[in-house]
Amino acid sequence: MGISLQQSTTSHHHTQKIFLFSNYILLGAASSCVFLTLSLRLFPSLCGFFFVLLQVLTIAGAVSGCAAVSSDSGRWYGAHMVATVLTAIFQGSVSVLIFTRTGDFLGKLKSYVREEDAAVILKLAGGLCVVIFCLEWVVLTLAFFLKYYAIVEGGGDNGSSGGGGGVVAVRRSAKVGQDEDLKDWPWPFQV
Repeated sequence: MGISLQQSTTSHHHTQKIFLFSNYILLGAASSCVFLTLSLRLFPSLCGFFFVLLQVLTIAGAVSGCAAVSSDSGRWYGAHMVATVLTAIFQGSVSVLIFTRTGDFLGKLKSYVREEDAAVILKLAGGLCVVIFCLEWVVLTLAFFLKYYAIVEGGGDNGSSGGGGGVVAVRRSAKVGQDEDLKDWPWPFQV
């Protein structure tokens, strides 16, 4: 099952609110990166196109994260995790590239703006990439905890796409099994 706002406890509700808020910040930061890139050149070069495409994928991952929280199906969870991991890796590498090789990156963007101003704009976009990179990992952690809470509370599915089958009851205690369960095991595994 998905992660639903109606079925959560107050602590999970706060986690969901932080998750949504982080995704909204990701949406804003990624769209700001797009506008900063387009301010360097309205019709971007191939390198600029891929940079804008990375920001669009970041936006799509944040939207799928919001959909994962508000829907009852678990299909958005996997798409959100994959998109978030990939965009986080690429955002980190692009930010390093922007800060270490600003002149070369500007040359690939073929900017119309004066070089000093373009370097400042590009470093602003690089700073947003660092913020996005950090927020992506926060969102990944929160998504993991939300899915864990959904499974522990009995609302999670065991990878099945169907209805009621596949729900696994999870014990809340740290003890794995009873002593009677261990008596049936072979000798080396009995403790």
